[in-house]
Amino acid sequence: MSFAILSALLGFAFVTTVTPGPNNLMLMASGANFGFRRTLPHMIGIVGGMSVMALLVGGAGLMALFDAVPALNLVLKVISAGYLLWLAVKIATAAPLEERGADSRPMTFLQAATFQWVNPKAWAMCLSAVTLYAPDRSLLSVAIVAAAFTLVCFPAISVWAWLETVVRQWLSNATRLRAFNITMAASLVASIYPVLGLAA
Repeated sequence: MSFAILSALLGFAFVTTVTPGPNNLMLMASGANFGFRRTLPHMIGIVGGMSVMALLVGGAGLMALFDAVPALNLVLKVISAGYLLWLAVKIATAAPLEERGADSRPMTFLQAATFQWVNPKAWAMCLSAVTLYAPDRSLLSVAIVAAAFTLVCFPAISVWAWLETVVRQWLSNATRLRAFNITMAASLVASIYPVLGLAA
């Protein structure tokens, strides 16, 4: 892979991971509700999940499976939309931190990593990256794509969780926090339509 193509790949990985989508909207909500430190496992889980997905999409033939069985695209869309709608409801109805039970906690590493498999934007990103930057689907080229996501994903998504440090004081008011959570939930629902189109 030439330097020019590698630079383009890194740019693609950064832009697609830093722009709004289910992961980043959930990170912003998590940061505002639980703080940056407690959101770290969520962020690391996204990085790990995205990297493994890129490897399996390109290297394990998942891309070929979707090409061979087009109905799988519809199944993925339905599952993804249903799960994202459920998450939106959970975010919108989250109680202020002081009113929550002891079991209230942010997403874990494993939950965040697993979530990538029902995240339509993650699918779109991995499928596009492999198509554009690893067209031969060789192990080396697919590994480079996965490594690119690993390298740029964490700093890109950290911005969204960090934003909570800007708004957290303002969100100490229960009414404002509830309004923020409802706004994040609505944004998550709104993000479903264009991303599902990309995942086709």
